[in-house]
Amino acid sequence: MKLDKPVPGGPCWTELGTSDLEAAKRFYSDVFGWRPETDPRAEAGGYTLAHLGDASVAALTPLFQESQPVAWNVSFAVPDTDATVRTVRDAGGAVVMEPMDVFDLGRFAVVADPGGAVFQLWQARSFAGAGLFNAPGALGWVELMTRTPGLVTAFYTTVFGWTVNASEHYTQWGIGGADFGGMVEMGDKFPHEVPSHWLPYFAVEDVEATAEASTQAGGGVLMEPTSVPEGPRIAVLRDPQGAVFGIYRAGDEG
Repeated sequence: MKLDKPVPGGPCWTELGTSDLEAAKRFYSDVFGWRPETDPRAEAGGYTLAHLGDASVAALTPLFQESQPVAWNVSFAVPDTDATVRTVRDAGGAVVMEPMDVFDLGRFAVVADPGGAVFQLWQARSFAGAGLFNAPGALGWVELMTRTPGLVTAFYTTVFGWTVNASEHYTQWGIGGADFGGMVEMGDKFPHEVPSHWLPYFAVEDVEATAEASTQAGGGVLMEPTSVPEGPRIAVLRDPQGAVFGIYRAGDEG
């Protein structure tokens, strides 16, 4: 990812909704070396920040609704959550959760693109988002898995003004040409029941070693380590509760 801090329209945060918070803390501490700290306030609902050194890099949370899937979620920075929600609606998206304040940290909403991929909007106040990107254990890329690439390309360029760098095999998203993510069309190899979704990728020093650490910690490997032509070395993993995430070799940012 060519971005190294939260900027308007870019990914600023990622958080896991999980069915077993304590197990998730153990797993990601083993795999990424995270130091989790759970907010003790009852109204925080178990919200847990994951740290690398002094930097907050992600969050782990209990599931807040019965219908909520175990999954990683991606947040994008916006200057005005309410205004962006209106733009999402006008562009053919849907609102899953209306804007709400999160203490004094920021203003938040959950929305979905026209293909059904859910993502979050974050208007920062005292909390801008991740304090570290592209370093081992930190967020370094976000990828949209979709069945409607043409439809959602129009949506995201309208809502965020993203630049689009498209080749024959892969489309990359950017802010002013600084690419931070990509898009994959979900073809027949994806089970029909798997919905469109955003997939975070975390940087690691060694893809093979991290995949093995995931397995040893009770997770699984969905895509074995592989080198993308003219791109990074990557793998896709699954934690013990079923949440899927990607990893790539740090220094291979595209």
